[in-house]
Amino acid sequence: MNNFTPFSALLGGVIIGLSVVFYFYMTGRLAGISGIFEIAITKASQRLSNLAFLLGLVIGPLIYFNFIASSAPVAFNITHSYLLIIPGGFLVGFGTRLGGGCTSGHGICGIGRLSTSSIIATGIFVAVGMLTVAVLQQFGIYL
Repeated sequence: MNNFTPFSALLGGVIIGLSVVFYFYMTGRLAGISGIFEIAITKASQRLSNLAFLLGLVIGPLIYFNFIASSAPVAFNITHSYLLIIPGGFLVGFGTRLGGGCTSGHGICGIGRLSTSSIIATGIFVAVGMLTVAVLQQFGIYL
């Protein structure tokens, strides 16, 4: 927890919250990433706005890593292992279909609407994530 600061958490939460409100105001739809991805593939009439949203998800981290990360107070690494990334991506995709939405849809938009199913789903996401980290650390696996 060396890199947690209340200010950065608050600022990040405000930015995410405002982004979700702005997206809803502009499109009339919730900002669940799995739903946005599905619509970008299946519905030509809404493709452009959804592709722009997804492009922003890619461009944002690229800007951060190329222009901001070198001066950021906290450094972190993400795995470059395709043996982890590809199966992980498929599992995430399967899980979002099975759970009726992703962490952003349930955790940000659903909890904000006081959706019981979203509150339960988010609790399960967090619990399984914590369990996964605990098991991996027990076996000395640090990704």
